[in-house]
Amino acid sequence: MQLFRNILMEENILKTFPDPDELTDWYHKTGSAKIHKVNGHFHTPFSFSAFENLGQIFEMAKEENVKILGINDFYTTDGYADFCRLALENHIFPLFNIEFVGLLKEEQQNGICINDPGNPGRIYFSGKGLTYPFKLEEKYVNQLDSVITESTLQVSAMIRKTNEFLESIDSVIRLSLSEIQEKYAQHLVRERHIAKALRIKIYEEYRLENKRKVFLNKLYSGKDSKVNDTDIAALENEIRSNLLKKGGPAFVEENEKAFLSIGNIIEIILNAGGIPCYPVLLDNKNGEFTDYEKDKESLLDQLRAKNVYCIELIPGRNDFFILKEFVDFFRKNGFIITFGTEHNTPDMIPLTVSCRNGIPLDSELNRISCEGACIIAAHQYLHTRGEMGYIDRSGVPGINEKDYFIELGKAVIEKFLDSSG
Repeated sequence: MQLFRNILMEENILKTFPDPDELTDWYHKTGSAKIHKVNGHFHTPFSFSAFENLGQIFEMAKEENVKILGINDFYTTDGYADFCRLALENHIFPLFNIEFVGLLKEEQQNGICINDPGNPGRIYFSGKGLTYPFKLEEKYVNQLDSVITESTLQVSAMIRKTNEFLESIDSVIRLSLSEIQEKYAQHLVRERHIAKALRIKIYEEYRLENKRKVFLNKLYSGKDSKVNDTDIAALENEIRSNLLKKGGPAFVEENEKAFLSIGNIIEIILNAGGIPCYPVLLDNKNGEFTDYEKDKESLLDQLRAKNVYCIELIPGRNDFFILKEFVDFFRKNGFIITFGTEHNTPDMIPLTVSCRNGIPLDSELNRISCEGACIIAAHQYLHTRGEMGYIDRSGVPGINEKDYFIELGKAVIEKFLDSSG
């Protein structure tokens, strides 16, 4: 399929910046010591996103005064070029990230959930601050192409089973992979794209609400819809849950070949110049944790054993006080910490990061978030100069370098904001 081979050749403005000493001298002379608003993890239409296009992200960021943004799509860097261009045009610093889905087989066999509460052994994992322009050794490109091919085969099977089920309930609606790719996906087609395409066709075919309700009852195998069908996000989630998830008529089990091992994922991230980063699920609305995360001391040991010294959280799903305590623990243990919003569902929420029920981050959490972004910014800057970044080739940070990278990153960001536009 070669979907991962669109390797970018654009220039990086950070390459034109002065050397680190001169840059930090310039920064200190400007007297700038700002704590910027950061969103270090969101998805774009290159995976699945609430956003219609990249431009919409920057419009929202400017309205909300978010000055640092981190693109974080699944398996792809295809959005990097436009993301970088728009960052320059809008005076917003870009962080170049990526996300993978892997598998820990031992945890899967033992029924241990990691950061996916519904699938034992499955692990979401990010890379932060990849080298831009993006480059990756051929063997890793081949590994990713193989995973993407397997994922596409699964989605194709889901679409086929969806069409078979639609036929069985006497519906004229049909889906096709090519149509979904053309209209709704800029890269990899996922479950959420299928639900979106089906929801749109339902609205086109059944324009009256009562007719849609009757059809949805058939689609849900005799169960009535429980959402207001004008709530697009809720309806798409309901379609996905009833049709495509386990137990649904169009569910297709994922092949093990669609997952990389965590060791492979970390190798790919390091080869791409990134910082391995574990996305923490933390507490749900009932105060529950996964087995893997319920003991933060144990989680710390697990991550250190893998040479992972960076974590990220999506605070919108967490209790403020639980988040605060957890972040303080990992900060004291020297970890980079970043926050984001994901935006990988149909729900359009603000780009400004907040905790569950809209509780805002306090000044300390905002500072920690900004400092994490500064470290990643400095890492990106040094890599454009062909120098070692925050971590060595095995993923281990340099001794006592965190404060230096925070200061250098502040200079890099301010120089970018001053130079862009």
